[in-house]
Amino acid sequence: MKPAEQLNPPTARLLLSRRVEEASLNAWPAMHQMLVDGWLLRFSKGFTKRANSVVPLYPTAGNSAADTAEKVKFCENLYARERLQTLFRLTSIGTTLGSHEPLDDYLDARGYNYRDPTLVLTAPLIERTASVPLSLLSLGEWLDVYGQLSGMDEGSGAKTRALHGAILQGMPQPCAFAVVGNPARPLACGLGVLEQELLGLFDVVTSPSARRQGHGRSLVAGLLAWGCQQGASRAYLQMTENNHPARALYDSLGFEELYRYWYRVSP
Repeated sequence: MKPAEQLNPPTARLLLSRRVEEASLNAWPAMHQMLVDGWLLRFSKGFTKRANSVVPLYPTAGNSAADTAEKVKFCENLYARERLQTLFRLTSIGTTLGSHEPLDDYLDARGYNYRDPTLVLTAPLIERTASVPLSLLSLGEWLDVYGQLSGMDEGSGAKTRALHGAILQGMPQPCAFAVVGNPARPLACGLGVLEQELLGLFDVVTSPSARRQGHGRSLVAGLLAWGCQQGASRAYLQMTENNHPARALYDSLGFEELYRYWYRVSP
């Protein structure tokens, strides 16, 4: 393969998008998964769409309407056995062999709802430094903080926390479970997941009483600095398209849109 600097921009962007997509799937592992003719089916008892959706990875030989209908029905039956809605996670990446547009059109015609358009942003890591020191916690301690700041502990919090913890415990990569402020009175928290040259940022939350005071920025800057120290050269994150305050923050830190994804949810 040619070095990245010798590739034309569209090819380099496509390869980077694929690399980030793979890393993001690895960074948020499903409890169970299976491959079906180019589609990755992920099951995690309903906790988060990412870990409970069908992810088409590449086109396959059987791309007729009948083939698609048969595969979709197969997926629907499997998710029904798990008492889950069938979700498809589709991206704008495309491939050299085609795109996911025909599948998106088919699901739309089947009544699948378009949900949660999401941006995947990326930025190079060059001499990042943290302005505020982070506290790095154990997984159990960090889950306490995240539950408090996100409101996850309310309602069916024990079950949700257990599923969240099971997914995070399944990550084989080095992780930074980070907090800004005293862990007893946290201001913001987030998670950094390292995979070779890539650092993924997840679960970034600021305390409702401490928003618009720069704590989220301090947390992200600290995680980026941690990634630099671990040898990462690029960061990525995922954010909902309509989260304008978050987009302004990430723009100011040098992040740019790489690709998009969205869900199709069975009726």
